[in-house]
Amino acid sequence: MLTSTRQALTSVTELSWPKRFPIVQFPNAPLIVGLVAGEVGAHTRADGHVFALSVSYVAMSIWAYLELTQGVNWFRRMLGVGYLAFAAVRVALALQT
Repeated sequence: MLTSTRQALTSVTELSWPKRFPIVQFPNAPLIVGLVAGEVGAHTRADGHVFALSVSYVAMSIWAYLELTQGVNWFRRMLGVGYLAFAAVRVALALQT
């Protein structure tokens, strides 16, 4: 049973579209954590909001770094560069206020 579960998980995580030049892929762990933490941050207030958004930014930055360094094609690597630039601007603007 463990082997069949592992095979099923592997086949789901290897989903991508289109096959020859993947633009859309199954999300990896940092992306899932970042998106969930962002949603939690959007629906909480005070300390929970700040903590959740911090977790979101860190997780999304890890995802972007992994895309930049290990992306399967130039499009995925550019997604990493784009998000890292976006995050840098957001942090810079937040530090100004």
